[in-house]
Amino acid sequence: MTVEAKKETLGFQTEVKHLLHLMIHSLYSNKEIFLRELISNGSDAVDKLRFEALSNESLYEGNSDLDIRVSFDKDDRTVTISDSGIGMTREEVQDHIGTIAKSGTKQFFEKLTGDQAKDSELIGQFGVGFYSAFIVSDKVTLTTRKAGETEAVRWESAGEGDYTLETVDKASRGTEVVLHLKEGEDEFLDNYRLRSIITKFSDHISLPIIMDKEIPAETDEEGNETAPATVEDETVNSASALWTKSKEEISEEDYNEFYKHVGHDFQDPLTHVHSKVEGTNEYTLLLYVPARAPFDMWDRDAKHGVKLYIRKVFITDDAEQLMPRYLRFVRGVIDADALPLNVSREILQQSKQISTIKAGAVKKVLGLLRSMSKDTEVYEKFWSEFGNVIKEGVIEDQKNKDAIAKLLRFSSTHTDKEKQDVSLASYVERMKEGQDKIYYVTADSFSAAKNSPHLEVFRKKGIEVILMADRVDEWLISNLTEFDGKQLQSVAKGELDLDKLDTEEEKKEKEDTTKDFEAILKQMKEVLGDKVSEVRVTNRLTDSPACLVTGDHDMSLNMERIMKEAGQSMNMMGMGGSKPIFEINPTHALVTSIKNEQDDERFSDITNVLFDQAILSEGGQLDDPAAFVHKLNGLLLGLLK
Repeated sequence: MTVEAKKETLGFQTEVKHLLHLMIHSLYSNKEIFLRELISNGSDAVDKLRFEALSNESLYEGNSDLDIRVSFDKDDRTVTISDSGIGMTREEVQDHIGTIAKSGTKQFFEKLTGDQAKDSELIGQFGVGFYSAFIVSDKVTLTTRKAGETEAVRWESAGEGDYTLETVDKASRGTEVVLHLKEGEDEFLDNYRLRSIITKFSDHISLPIIMDKEIPAETDEEGNETAPATVEDETVNSASALWTKSKEEISEEDYNEFYKHVGHDFQDPLTHVHSKVEGTNEYTLLLYVPARAPFDMWDRDAKHGVKLYIRKVFITDDAEQLMPRYLRFVRGVIDADALPLNVSREILQQSKQISTIKAGAVKKVLGLLRSMSKDTEVYEKFWSEFGNVIKEGVIEDQKNKDAIAKLLRFSSTHTDKEKQDVSLASYVERMKEGQDKIYYVTADSFSAAKNSPHLEVFRKKGIEVILMADRVDEWLISNLTEFDGKQLQSVAKGELDLDKLDTEEEKKEKEDTTKDFEAILKQMKEVLGDKVSEVRVTNRLTDSPACLVTGDHDMSLNMERIMKEAGQSMNMMGMGGSKPIFEINPTHALVTSIKNEQDDERFSDITNVLFDQAILSEGGQLDDPAAFVHKLNGLLLGLLK
């Protein structure tokens, strides 16, 4: 059947052009990965066909052979990779190859530095895929026909500014990619070289990778040809699913290469777990923790890398059914034995067996991370990449909250360093005698947390405070109220219960001070009005004149700021939300001087300036900065007279 030719020239998306340029220059030392990537794409296409054909066998079109073929032509200087998979429509070709339609692309390119070594690592996070063909080619021709369709399409480009799309004939479903090699790339026009790359990178793929094998002519004793030379198909790889083998049969290199296939990465993973679960619900899992976060990790709606197989038949890569979102960085496969082969994605969502598999897989991953945490250096690498994602687990996974809490790492006043390397368990080990709470402070930056006035009394008494500055921390701490029987307590909320650590002399001094300031506290409350719920003497400050505190059950000031930035209508400092408590330091010179202030207007200005300073020290913004400056200037001028 001949189709009506329809050819058009289209321009690459700007990001594609940028990526192609970077790949050609940054990945040249790893140029053989092009073959691994194109074979992986073919394997994925066959997996998708297998799944679709579960409910529509006609997609096989009378040909159930599923394989990938690799060939080369020395005269034309081409390498061809073809598969018998699902194929693509014209629109799919344009969407998947002409553009990079993924969340996070902009942020990915912003990270690129121009340093080839560093950029090659980042490109590895991005997933090089089809575009790796241009590392060795000056032109690529892709011809594809979607299973069940009659029309095929040919895509062709030199990897520069544009590409062509043309409607063509193709006898069978699937995709064929022809690489027109650049000058100097003749090493890939060699049978042994191609076979060695396939054996190295793609031996684990669970369908045959076929190349031509030349059978020499047969001759008799006199040298007469009795049978002509022939060419036959030969399967180059082992074509057995790696995860079905026993651990003893698999080398570390095998594990790493399989990860690169399933994770679309070219760095080795940090670690992996390979386990077969037996019983009424049998399944095998092979799961990996990457060394680097994928560029689209914060796209929570993106499909990520855990694939479900049923008796080695691909079913879905909708990872949320197999792994919770806070473990979305995990890559690998889960192969179940007991599920029916005609299962649909909708049935999977309601399957008790899948729920059991998911629970078991999560338990295995958390156990893997717990083991990894014993190696401080490795775990620091993991936490720097995935720590904020793990924190989501405390919020999302109540069943495993205690196990996740043991994996958490934070900054603290123990080291005063931004690096998050303090576990809750190590904090508990260092608690002071008589201390029964784990203290923390939240802020919108590490600097703001480290320098918070709320820490002053804790530093004076040598009590460690956890410093939380990640946005997720506010949600984390609202779901993690205790650890190891110890309550977590914000240093900026409620009354501080440090009396157990005070001497009798200190307790008596606090009582006397509160009585001495009763009149001043009342006058300050009248000045501030409904800006605050209360004014009181503080027992948490040593160097600052004043601070703001929220009630035990009120939203923190930092959380109110976050909610406001997210579009929630509430006043950052309590107007329309909870009203903060204003605490003053009776030992500070500014506070002792106001105690004797006779001028009501000056008293009011000083009170308001102290209040506004407290807002600023919390990282907040003033409703009327000009009024603050005006009052402050007036007070400064008074000092000069």
